[in-house]
Amino acid sequence: MGSPIAAALMDGGNELAVFDERPEAVAALVVSGARGCASAAEVADVAEIVLVSLPTPDAVRSVAASLSAGGAIGTYVDLSTTGATVGAEVAAMLAAAGIDCLDAPVSGGVPGARARRLSVMASGPTAVFERVRPLLATFAGAIFLVGEEPGQGQMTKLLNNLLSATAMAITSEAVAAGVRAGLDPGKLIEVINASSGRNTATSDKFPEQVLTRTFDGGFRLALMAKDVDLCVSEVRRLGAPMILGSLVQQLWLLAQAQSDEGADFTTIARMFEGWAGVTMGAADG
Repeated sequence: MGSPIAAALMDGGNELAVFDERPEAVAALVVSGARGCASAAEVADVAEIVLVSLPTPDAVRSVAASLSAGGAIGTYVDLSTTGATVGAEVAAMLAAAGIDCLDAPVSGGVPGARARRLSVMASGPTAVFERVRPLLATFAGAIFLVGEEPGQGQMTKLLNNLLSATAMAITSEAVAAGVRAGLDPGKLIEVINASSGRNTATSDKFPEQVLTRTFDGGFRLALMAKDVDLCVSEVRRLGAPMILGSLVQQLWLLAQAQSDEGADFTTIARMFEGWAGVTMGAADG
């Protein structure tokens, strides 16, 4: 997601200094006019506002620590999904170094980033949010300030992803059952989308990725499993019930265990196909 977000920032007239562990990602942005850096620490030495988009909580901790000693950085914006606990931990560490922090996870995946219609769920001081908002607007279609406490944006994102993951799992189960009953999966999805069962999986993921057998939703299954696992852990820490969420967590962890490392999250449908002994392809009739 970092590459299309960086491209949007540059198209918005901003000068960028960039770093990624993948040299090819940096090279592509340098060709477009960005300044390539050899490390995250070097970015923090030349950029006053630093945005990060990282895959795991451990990566966020590590990068934030390397940024904290930067000579230019004054504002840190985390677009990753890391959980409320890590969000608050990183915010405290950066605050001790005199760096403002905005927790700002995004939703919409790679397609949303390319289309510049991501949604941003930010938390942090209002003044910091307003300072960063013009940058967020270059790649987001909806920008929300959900609270001023560190980690509240993360909690919002995790709950959103839990709902998305639940929709994907239950839609897979329902459509597989329909195909087993002899129903055409494309027609079944069409009916559901005109009825009360409509959800993000029936309206988008199934017509575009599952029924077409492309399975290219732009978000790794392992990351969705991570997000659901984080959500359940955070809610348990709060002492609130997470009954259905815990079942969804187990389904995604099981799908992850059965899938290749780079599998797209929409391939969870294959697990339900295997259990039902069907294939949910539009050409099946």
